[in-house]
Amino acid sequence: MNKIWLYIMLLSSLVIIYTNPSQALPTMIQASADCVKLCFELCAVYAIWLGLLEILEQSGLSARLAKLFSPFVKKLFKTNDEEAIKLISISLSANFLGLGNASTPYGIKAMERLDDKTGKINYPMIMLMVLSSCSIQFLPTTIMGLRASAGSASSADIVLPTLLSSIISTSCGVFLTYIIGKRRKKK
Repeated sequence: MNKIWLYIMLLSSLVIIYTNPSQALPTMIQASADCVKLCFELCAVYAIWLGLLEILEQSGLSARLAKLFSPFVKKLFKTNDEEAIKLISISLSANFLGLGNASTPYGIKAMERLDDKTGKINYPMIMLMVLSSCSIQFLPTTIMGLRASAGSASSADIVLPTLLSSIISTSCGVFLTYIIGKRRKKK
């Protein structure tokens, strides 16, 4: 993968040097400055939401949330591991808030708990991967934060389209995972 990025970078640099040599260096410097600015803006957004997730964990609210989601998670994931259910619930909650990166550590811990040590991926692991990838987003906070930092007058305009599209994609993903899981059991 590093080689691919290296080739893309070299090819892009050669194209800009060939097409407009006087703008090559200023363009690269401006792109680097924009990249650093974006990283700091994203750090601020994630710091807020990761802090809130930590408060949820410390206050015990995540345990209550896990209890609330427990019947749904048990049925969907076909597991009775209480720790896995708690981790899945926290991961799904972070995804609901549009914090995919914040949910990743909890998703990885949940994957470890769901692993049956056979060396093969199992149904609960596949379902977690699908739900983490599609994830219904009630509040796409990362995108809203990026839009606000870019100067959008109404950064929350994307809430309804995001909610609708994520419900559709997640429903399709869960349905297909369920159907394929049923077919695999028959074989």
